[in-house]
Amino acid sequence: MSVPRPARLAPADVLRLGAVGLRARRARIVLSALGIAIGIATMVAVVGISTSSRSDLMAQLDRLGTNLLTAEAGEDAMGQAVKLPKNAVAMVERIGPVQHATATAEVDARIRRSDVVPEERTAGVTAQAARPDLLTALNARVHRGVWLDGARERLPVTVLGSVAAELLGVTRPGEKIMVNDVDTVVIGILEPVELVPNLDRVALVGFPAAETYLGFDGHPTTVFERSSDASVEDVRAVLARTVHPGNEGSVKVSRPSDALAAKSATDKGLTTLMLGLGAIALLVGSVGVANTMVVSVLERRQEIGLRRALGATRRAVRLQFLTESLLLSALGGAAGALLGATATFAFARVQGWTAVVPLWSLGGGLAATLVTGVAAGLYPAIRAARLHPTVVLNAT
Repeated sequence: MSVPRPARLAPADVLRLGAVGLRARRARIVLSALGIAIGIATMVAVVGISTSSRSDLMAQLDRLGTNLLTAEAGEDAMGQAVKLPKNAVAMVERIGPVQHATATAEVDARIRRSDVVPEERTAGVTAQAARPDLLTALNARVHRGVWLDGARERLPVTVLGSVAAELLGVTRPGEKIMVNDVDTVVIGILEPVELVPNLDRVALVGFPAAETYLGFDGHPTTVFERSSDASVEDVRAVLARTVHPGNEGSVKVSRPSDALAAKSATDKGLTTLMLGLGAIALLVGSVGVANTMVVSVLERRQEIGLRRALGATRRAVRLQFLTESLLLSALGGAAGALLGATATFAFARVQGWTAVVPLWSLGGGLAATLVTGVAAGLYPAIRAARLHPTVVLNAT
């Protein structure tokens, strides 16, 4: 006479048994799932926020362009300040791939709000001479008022950077400030210049006006150049000796967009750190799940013994507790993914970014919860399956 094989539970039955076990201990389940949720939320939010930040940064780079080079006057071998030739811009324009070249120059001038302000109180604003084509080269814009043109660059007028206007208390065009002892009309206020942020704290005047009213000698301090993306490195290689032939060692050539690229690299490093912290939070959550399942096994020994006595196999008991662990982890993972995505969208909205939550981060988070569920529930499931029905029922 053959011994009948024990019946196997269908997957739906296994899920139903696991869900019943969770519903019976709701408060403990919520607290245990919270640890998983915090870990997943941290990981999803970190990935989402960093991705949104880099996406905004790349869009900013695309808008501003990565083909801007600057050549600045430095110092010679004796440590003396070097002056660039007055025709430096014209010489740079002779380089074949160059599409646009312009310049600014530092001007020795005191900037005050009015003549009643002591001369030593300059509010941290400096003066620079600028050419009319500066905004075109830098992709900069005027926030209020107008920019210097061929006529205005010869008059005692100025355009303030965004920070300079705040420091001087100038809110609209038409107001006057003192540049040295010259009454100067503010004709415009710039928006923040993202590629050259030092211009935000500057009062800009025309080259001819600076020479006429401020004793400027006409030598540029910084030359800005734009060329095609493909030829940037070629132009970079010859820019210093073109700007100052025979003294190229005193010319510093840089690409302003490199600072934004460095910021992106820094964000990636910070993201890696935060992902590590999220993984630690996930590990702590998995320990909480394992602890909950072990306690559950101890509390439900009578139930386990009764099921074993009625014919449940060890495999069925293992599946039941492993399913409970998986459901518990999946509950925390789903809540964490939702919380992390919500945090990403909220933070991106506050920052004015376009929110980006990579699908792989959500999928990876849910996959991590399943791995966590298996790891946390394996030992309690094996322990429950090893309980002998007669021993358990006699103990109870």
